[in-house]
Amino acid sequence: MWCSNQAMVREALAFLKHKPPVIVDWSPWHHTAGGNHNVGLVLVNGGTFYLDEGKPLPGAIAETVRNLRDVAPTWYFNVPKGFEALLPYLRSDDALRRKFFSRLKVLWFAGAGIAQHVFDEVQRLAVETCGERILFLTGFGSTETAPEALVRTWHSDNAANVGLPVVGLELKLVPADGILEARLRGPSITPGYWRRPELTAEAFDEEGFYRLGDAFRFEDASEISKGLLFVGRTAENFKLATGTWVHVGPLRAQFIHYFAPLVRDVVIAGADRNFIGALIVPDVEACRAAAGIPTSADIGEVAGHPAVRDALRRRLESLSHLSTGSSNLVSRMLLLTAPLSMDAGELTDKGSINQRAVLRNRAEAVEQLYAGTPADHVICIDQP
Repeated sequence: MWCSNQAMVREALAFLKHKPPVIVDWSPWHHTAGGNHNVGLVLVNGGTFYLDEGKPLPGAIAETVRNLRDVAPTWYFNVPKGFEALLPYLRSDDALRRKFFSRLKVLWFAGAGIAQHVFDEVQRLAVETCGERILFLTGFGSTETAPEALVRTWHSDNAANVGLPVVGLELKLVPADGILEARLRGPSITPGYWRRPELTAEAFDEEGFYRLGDAFRFEDASEISKGLLFVGRTAENFKLATGTWVHVGPLRAQFIHYFAPLVRDVVIAGADRNFIGALIVPDVEACRAAAGIPTSADIGEVAGHPAVRDALRRRLESLSHLSTGSSNLVSRMLLLTAPLSMDAGELTDKGSINQRAVLRNRAEAVEQLYAGTPADHVICIDQP
């Protein structure tokens, strides 16, 4: 699996054949991206791997910044939250920015969907710094695919575009509830789970395609070479009480883009309910700046400030005009004042949110969203 997948990667990123990569990387090797993909990339192509002891977390990102002051990578990988954490440093430190982009050939994100405004600003800084756009690429896969299954090797304005299958893999797209479920077959796909024949049987369809558990759609159905857009995990999607399907991935991406920079992330609620609600992870600094709140104000003060609430309510009302029906209309939202917890399973160490864990752990907040008479801190645009 590993060898065949690295051969696929080498064909997709052909510049590696002529210029061995220099990587500064924090991602853990027990994950398939940090281990199979990134370590393999250096081993196969004779590159140089600098171990970054930083992480895309408060208090730990400074170590990553220190390392990037010392070493200029040629291929830089991070998860979306890592790029988001780096942005303030790249904006404010001209020397760091020049060093970082000085010999960079490819920026690469994976592990979760990146917010469009983060994707756009990283590219804007690249153009400002070195006079040309650095390709900001991505791929898609899982531990069972070794990991790279899809790859985008061209510029796209859409952060959700994950490209097309790598050479040597077959992709089957199965229509299901208005989306396309992805299944894969090829030499880099796992033959099954160790001593778990029942789990293996469930993971493959009747033609031997591995069920990836993710959904996609074409960016342009009339020109499939433009690539596929990731629309979320099929397991995250749910039905409203009316039987209407809610596809969480695209709705979450639209919401974050529309509320940028005030919102860092969002958890979508509504399974078996009459309407969609949202638990908001605010960007405290951006909310302070937008409302003119002193920097000493804590997250509770920020969340309850009338100017912040009015700004969010106006955006929610504006977003509602873009909705096409109950499947993508967010009617109420609530700002979370307690940070998401990695220990409670709400955050992965790659910085992505476990939607189900948050909804389970924050059941009281969810009930507040759906109360017959919502409390003052619940932001509403109607009374369903």
